[in-house]
Amino acid sequence: MTMAVATSHAPHWGYEGKEGPEHWGALASEYATCSLGKAQSPIDHAAFDPKQTVTVKANYHAGPVSLLHNGHTIQANFAPGSTLVSGTHSYNLVQVHFHTPSEEAFNGKHYPMVAHFVHKDIDGKLAVLGVMFEEGNAHDELGKLIAAAPKAYTPEGNYKITQIDPSALLPQDLHVFRYTGSLTTPPCTEGVTWHVLVKPVHASKEQIGALHTVMGHNARPVQPLNGRHLIAE
Repeated sequence: MTMAVATSHAPHWGYEGKEGPEHWGALASEYATCSLGKAQSPIDHAAFDPKQTVTVKANYHAGPVSLLHNGHTIQANFAPGSTLVSGTHSYNLVQVHFHTPSEEAFNGKHYPMVAHFVHKDIDGKLAVLGVMFEEGNAHDELGKLIAAAPKAYTPEGNYKITQIDPSALLPQDLHVFRYTGSLTTPPCTEGVTWHVLVKPVHASKEQIGALHTVMGHNARPVQPLNGRHLIAE
């Protein structure tokens, strides 16, 4: 999960070599949480009890999005108006971005792709909704996004605009596993409320491959639970 457009002012990081995930915490002091944090994401969801799930409500609406390639992922920034309700708490939808393969694991298994819908509440606290993609039929709404997405790094402000219905990227079943974690990219800030949907959605092998070609392998390895409870209400 990433929140910012890459800039020349931020210490550079990546997914392999000396700038890869195992070195993030040493690249800059502001990235120290990547190594020292005890509530990091992603995780393997093997410890989840499939009977213990939470249902969220996604009040998402179709509208214009600004598309960019931030140097690590394809990201779509949404106009205000869509929300995620978790329990009694409401978060505003900010953006969605993608990782190939999925950062999340399920008993050691990774899906070929995940979408992370990032939300923020009025106090600035973050919540993420993770949607797994498995190979199957082509996905019409994802196809619109892929067709409009930049194929290389997008300088700040030089975005492409298209119409996307974020609700069309979700499965009908909105049961989720929930836990407290972090950003999955530097600075790996903790205190993020994660919601990982139990049911995946389908996309074609070609669609997943098209995003992988643009983004490359951009998945952080799973992190230790460190005694965290995988929460359900």
